[in-house]
Amino acid sequence: MLTINLFNGLVYGALLIIMCSGLALIYGLRRVVNFAHGSLYMLGAYIGYSVAAHSNFWVALVAAPAIMALLGVLLDRYGFRLLQDRDPLSVVLVTFGLLLVIEDFVQTVWGKSNLSVAAPAALNTTIDLFGTPVPAYRIAVIVVGVGVALGLTLWLRHSKIGLFVRAASTEPTTTAMQGINTDLLSAGVVGLGTALAGLAGVVAAPFLSLSPSMSSDVIIDSFVVVVVGGLGSLAGAFVAAMVLGMIQALGAVYLPDIAMLLPFAVMVIVLIWKPAGFAGSRT
Repeated sequence: MLTINLFNGLVYGALLIIMCSGLALIYGLRRVVNFAHGSLYMLGAYIGYSVAAHSNFWVALVAAPAIMALLGVLLDRYGFRLLQDRDPLSVVLVTFGLLLVIEDFVQTVWGKSNLSVAAPAALNTTIDLFGTPVPAYRIAVIVVGVGVALGLTLWLRHSKIGLFVRAASTEPTTTAMQGINTDLLSAGVVGLGTALAGLAGVVAAPFLSLSPSMSSDVIIDSFVVVVVGGLGSLAGAFVAAMVLGMIQALGAVYLPDIAMLLPFAVMVIVLIWKPAGFAGSRT
């Protein structure tokens, strides 16, 4: 039983890594607290559902994030770029309004009923894990989460564009003075962050039901992860995502009456102990 609970915690933590990486990237570069990120995750899941219905899951896994990346570039050009110097309340109101627009769009196109996506046949089986059978698809989710974390880390630390992103997230004016097109760079990063939200939605679709309320189910946990990990810090978000995944999985079994409060309790404790989060506000 404990093995299953720990495994489920890893699965949810991996999903949060995929989701929160995009949120941390967007905040790190644009300094925009994107309350609509959960709805982008939901939209990616529904687009993946439609693509999978007309082709297969593997095509959806590529097509949905690509469509969401294009949407992210447009959001940056006509939204986030204009919001980065505004007061925080304006940013919250605009991104929250965007959340409502996307939710209404999803309900109009796909309806309010719960939908589901079948796991690909190759992963629709079980694998023995320390004597306990676990779904192969959920192991694949963990692999994808680890792959996203490793890929982003290598990209940011060992590529020229990654260097530009880290520089722009710390000193955007100085970076622009060095001849770097920070607006183009930010558009690419927001596109990547939005694509990751879409990827998280597609990955979650085979084991979580699709509904217009799914955005609110994950956005709260995502913000807890980003705050606990340190605003704009990918490394902190990775650690916080796994910690929160374990807390959610174990709390639902051993402390069901207060399971919903545990993430907030952890956030309060961490912020009292270390106000900047696990890793501060670095990218």
